[in-house]
Amino acid sequence: MHAILTPATPSAAFGLGEKGADPIEMYLNDIFTVTVNMAGLPGIAVPAGKDGAGPAARLQLIGRAFDEETLFSLGEVIEQAAGRFTPPKWW
Repeated sequence: MHAILTPATPSAAFGLGEKGADPIEMYLNDIFTVTVNMAGLPGIAVPAGKDGAGPAARLQLIGRAFDEETLFSLGEVIEQAAGRFTPPKWW
């Protein structure tokens, strides 16, 4: 096994500059990434396309201890397959 692929969040990403009205909803948006940190394993969340509402959906890759290089390679493959996100210019 090289990595485990899981959802990174239970919902799509918040929009730029958008603040969640419900602090519990904002807290729960990170719930899937906490256990990886507690286990001491490397993890990376990558954009993986858009959901029906438009914001980017995110996937999380969980790797073996000290094998971050594999996660970077796999994350790049997922980003390329989903299409890279280009942030809007605000200036």
